Amino acid sequence: MASECPRCGGLGVRVLPRPGGARAVEPCECQAEQRITKLLKRASIPARYEHCSLDSYEANFPGADRSLATAHLMARRFVDGYPATTHGRGLLLTGSIGVGKTHLAVGILQALIVEKGVHGLFCDYRELLKEIQHSYNPQVATTEMEILRPVFDAEVLVLDELGAAKPTDWVWDTVALVLNTRYNDKRTTIITTNYPDLLPGGSAAGNGVNRAMREETLGDRIGERMRSRLAEMCVPVNMSGQDFRRTVGRAYFG
Repeated sequence: MASECPRCGGLGVRVLPRPGGARAVEPCECQAEQRITKLLKRASIPARYEHCSLDSYEANFPGADRSLATAHLMARRFVDGYPATTHGRGLLLTGSIGVGKTHLAVGILQALIVEKGVHGLFCDYRELLKEIQHSYNPQVATTEMEILRPVFDAEVLVLDELGAAKPTDWVWDTVALVLNTRYNDKRTTIITTNYPDLLPGGSAAGNGVNRAMREETLGDRIGERMRSRLAEMCVPVNMSGQDFRRTVGRAYFG
């Protein structure tokens, strides 16, 4: 059972004295705190990432690539300017495994909830596809639209590991549905992906490039049409460096 607020005694309001013997009734601070707690819970941030914040993001450890500090600064400015300067645009965090993309994305989401009171949602790309596929089972009561509705409606959506699932026509159609719906509704989407947005040199993949002879790009994984859509939806933020989990943040028994 939750403890009673010592400031208002659980009433949710505080009676404050005013000059001349008058009194004023104001909402207690606990109401805003409870609202933030509910918003954080509804955001469905996995337990592994609940500790992730912009303040706890490590960008200055020995050997850290300068792009990490730049990404951290862009994340902080994004939160500070939301929504006045972002105009519905989000961020596309790209980089290799372990550079802290998910940490930074969750840190942005948590900061927006706490500082701006947004309704946010964390969504793992692979898990979303699995849930949708599972809904096709006739023995399952949940429908595809019931799964997708929170993804469509979230004021700010973190879509983690975009492109991680094997690309098929169905996957491409599903990605198109999610991204186009949020684009049309001018909803803010923060995306992380392990796949480069463009080929080395800044060019798109193109049909004439032999995929077997090069690294896969995000366009290969979600389709070039949707990659182009992301260019309108999100500001690209490239993060470079070694796998933090295998160096500074590796597990050990202490």
